[in-house]
Amino acid sequence: QFISLNFKPRKETDLGLNIRINSNPYFSLRVKDNPDGSKYPEMVVEKSLDREIQSSHHLILTAVDGGDPIRSGTAQIRIRVTDANDNPPVFSQDVYRASVSENLPPGSSVLQVTATDKDEGVNAKITFSFTSIAKDASHKFRLDPTTGEIIIKETLDFEETKVYTMDVKAKDAGSLVAQCKVVLEVRDENDNVPEITLTSLSNPIPEDTVSGTVIALIKTDDRDTGENGEIVCSGRRCSPIRKRKAL
Repeated sequence: QFISLNFKPRKETDLGLNIRINSNPYFSLRVKDNPDGSKYPEMVVEKSLDREIQSSHHLILTAVDGGDPIRSGTAQIRIRVTDANDNPPVFSQDVYRASVSENLPPGSSVLQVTATDKDEGVNAKITFSFTSIAKDASHKFRLDPTTGEIIIKETLDFEETKVYTMDVKAKDAGSLVAQCKVVLEVRDENDNVPEITLTSLSNPIPEDTVSGTVIALIKTDDRDTGENGEIVCSGRRCSPIRKRKAL
């Protein structure tokens, strides 16, 4: 890549023009001849430019003529490096994790993925989308393409699904993309009532039934887990009936 620079000598005795720029690693000058014998310089890019490292360059060009007396002039050249879409988006994390209560209402935001792009302008505009998501998860969550927020669409149920895993893609205005993984763990809440199943072994009960005789089996169950699933049984009138814990 080069930039042509035009110079006109003040008079014929000034044709021995010497042109140079200040030392720098990115640009150099090459002086070429026109068919009429005049000379013209070209500024050549010697090293790849990177806007993200240095967005502008300030050069000083000096021209010395061949006249008598020798005269010189300087010009300042400012070069602004425009952006190219050469940087992909980068997520702040490779894996995002969150614990989500199963009682959160639809419309609640559970997590936000974030990504940055070193480019600028339209090249730095990022959109988010799911790349891999199970069918049941796609019914439960949606992803805001602009903010990266993951939002509940339908009520969650810990007893139905305990963990949701999905892959998210960040894409810039070009074709450059990045991916991350999202793991959402559903947290159990005490939202299930205990269930009682009664099985009678003797009905009716004779009045001479011996003390200690098992007359019924009571089974309890709670779909919640941990402390939420622990059940304590009690009765209002326990005598002369005694409860015996089954093994």
